[in-house]
Amino acid sequence: MQAGVMISLSAALGIALVALGMVLTPGPNMIYLVSRTLAQGRAAGLISLAGVGVGFVLYIAATALGLVAIFTAVPLLYDVIRVAGAVYLLWLAYQAFRSPGGGPFTTRELPAHPARKLFTMGLLTNLLNPKVAIIYVSLLPQFIDPSRGNIAVQGFLLGLVQCAVALTFNSLWVITAGGIAKWLAARPRWVALQRYFMGTVLGALGLKMLFERARPAVSA
Repeated sequence: MQAGVMISLSAALGIALVALGMVLTPGPNMIYLVSRTLAQGRAAGLISLAGVGVGFVLYIAATALGLVAIFTAVPLLYDVIRVAGAVYLLWLAYQAFRSPGGGPFTTRELPAHPARKLFTMGLLTNLLNPKVAIIYVSLLPQFIDPSRGNIAVQGFLLGLVQCAVALTFNSLWVITAGGIAKWLAARPRWVALQRYFMGTVLGALGLKMLFERARPAVSA
């Protein structure tokens, strides 16, 4: 094993692509942040996003500590995790294809909340988001190479890649929510095109993970 820890470019790009696919697919985080922004303004959306960011950091730390156990467990456990992650991606792809119109940029009426509550709700929305749990517990291990050094550190670095992608695009949703809502209202066909595109990307990633060879367990 190498003395230093270095994630490969392909691993970083792979986790970034998965993160991009998920952040572009409407889920609890995206729906909450956009709805809060449309109802209460950009400042409220950004405060909520700060809570979401803290949730990502907590997930990264917890997952990094547990990755060693996953990689030193019996090969069957790793295989189960790999298949579970692939199936979840395929389910997201299916949901994208069958999703009805509207989406997260539809205006919703929400009561105004103070900053502390906005932060807390953003944090809880992220911590209770099954998409985030899956990407860290089931998908992150697929991009780790035990020969490149400490598994926990690799998991932490890859988690930061995912976090950067998610926070970047979620901040864009918050900043441009009002303009995007008006733009989509005038172009309903684009909404369908976006669903089909992301469904195809997520489906392809899911199939790749499902049929790739299982990685052998490593010794403790």
